[in-house]
Amino acid sequence: MANNIHENLSWLPQPAIDFPQSVAAATTGFELKELAKFALDDNQLRKLSKRLSYLQSEKVSLSPLTPVSIGLISNATTKLTASALVGSALRFGISLTIEQAEYNQVAQEAFSAESSFTGHALSVVLVAIDYRGFPLLPTPGDHLAADVNIKDCLSYIKSVIESLRTKTGAQIILQNIAPPVEVLSGSYEGRLPGTLSWLIARLNIELDSLVSDNTFILDVAGIAANVGLGNWHDPTLWNIGKLPFAQCYTPIYADYACRILAARLGKSRRCLILDLDNTLWGGVIGDDGLEGILIGNGDPTAEAHLAVQSTALALRDRGVVLAISSKNEDATARLPFKEHPDMLLRENHISVFQANWSDKASNIKAIAEMLSLGLESMVFLDDNPAERMQVRKELPEVAIPELPNDPALFARTLIAAGYFEAIAFSEEDRKRASFYQGNAERAQILMHSSDMETYLKSLGMEITFTNFDATGRARIAQLISKSNQFNLTSKRYSEVDVGRFQEATDHFTRQIRLKDVLGDNGMIGVIICKKYEMVWEIDTWLMSCRVLGRRVEEATLLDVAKHAKESGATKLIGIYSPTIRNIIVKSHYHKLGFIKTSGEHDVETWELDLTQYLPPELPMVFI
Repeated sequence: MANNIHENLSWLPQPAIDFPQSVAAATTGFELKELAKFALDDNQLRKLSKRLSYLQSEKVSLSPLTPVSIGLISNATTKLTASALVGSALRFGISLTIEQAEYNQVAQEAFSAESSFTGHALSVVLVAIDYRGFPLLPTPGDHLAADVNIKDCLSYIKSVIESLRTKTGAQIILQNIAPPVEVLSGSYEGRLPGTLSWLIARLNIELDSLVSDNTFILDVAGIAANVGLGNWHDPTLWNIGKLPFAQCYTPIYADYACRILAARLGKSRRCLILDLDNTLWGGVIGDDGLEGILIGNGDPTAEAHLAVQSTALALRDRGVVLAISSKNEDATARLPFKEHPDMLLRENHISVFQANWSDKASNIKAIAEMLSLGLESMVFLDDNPAERMQVRKELPEVAIPELPNDPALFARTLIAAGYFEAIAFSEEDRKRASFYQGNAERAQILMHSSDMETYLKSLGMEITFTNFDATGRARIAQLISKSNQFNLTSKRYSEVDVGRFQEATDHFTRQIRLKDVLGDNGMIGVIICKKYEMVWEIDTWLMSCRVLGRRVEEATLLDVAKHAKESGATKLIGIYSPTIRNIIVKSHYHKLGFIKTSGEHDVETWELDLTQYLPPELPMVFI
């Protein structure tokens, strides 16, 4: 049913009948993550949460899950929410630990020196206050008093989150407010200053203004609107157990919150791979021909598929890379993109076009390789259940939404799944699709080059190194939070931290940009070094995977070594902290001529004697 997409997590497949037995038998993080990929209700999420807790108590290795600890504070009961959060986080590859504040102790926990959060290493605090937890004082018709009330509410929540951040050092996820169902003046209620509806609408706008590098908004008002306010609010459950919303919506609430946690860790998806026949258009292009496929206005099915294309284009404008994977003859598959007058998507919107008779999983792997993106960045949209099943089996890292029979719901289901959750949006994000499209074009050039050196020289690369500055600060922080593969230490720094590094005289910073004949790659790397009298230590070295194999690492070392030597340093120290996702840089320092000096506790230390360092010849111009 269309109205149940969010309530039922309809983009996820249904769990097997033996789900409880599978949970009880799970012994690894990978198994728990796979079990979480289904449309689970709150009882099933609770079972997963309990199993995770048991494995944690047994000190079982939970690889490849990322451990995250958060605080949870609310004016309502949070026990059911907490277990759903833990179970849902597994879906995103996160092993979540939650420290819960006592019921309805928001101010006490925020301002008391004896807060239950004190002494816990928390990454995030989820502040889950509904309208009953704010000092909202309706004054219908009194605009002045209403404005004062909004300021008081905003001042209160600001002081709460600032105190929590000071106490814990954590980032804040602040939920906005779902308005109550009851409106005394009908349609006029929201227009009458001082009513509860009016106050909540304006307070939500003010809460949005609090968004920063350290504060994110969980859109509870949006969830409640999607499922219906009358469904969301259950006065009986509130009266009995102080539950803030109907229990059946715990899974979607938890999924929304965990999307933000995942986005903080760079786990949002970046590429949408589209099937063609009966997905982008109705019918089969190879059988029905150009004139026989359904796409455009005037027909319900044609308009449904047009909505999928419109959604894909809108995602591309947000930086999502588009690709095609279709079992078709290449020329036949491209025909609608070139000649059909009602097609919104054109060939220039598609970064990689794979139309052949290979299986979909093989094509998706080829797409990932051409784009220099990991499979965990991919979303695959296909109307065919058999194709979805095959790809799920072969490539469990790829996200594959279940689609209903009605194509009118394809676009809504894709968006409801939240694969492309964002916690910020920059000019670099907007251009990301073109960056990766350039990557695919570079891969084609490489295929026709006689050797790597000739290929690199043909790109006409121009590389720029500059210190951290205010203009690049947001993008630098975003790269630090999202880069997982080419990231030597995987340290996370906020925008505030980046600003401190920018001003610190005992640190050396670099933001790295790259251009070539195919376009501007934007900011592709970040360096942070600690400066000592004779030694520089590389605290952070990360780069975008889309520039792998282009000798940017050597250019970066050349720049760092030059400045280190000019400051009087004779040695560079590099640290490699292995994770599941940064294995590609295991040999990074070895390849650059560093000598390994220690490898205790899985953290490796490497040294480079700057007196012996010889600058290499590189196929790029330094700007």
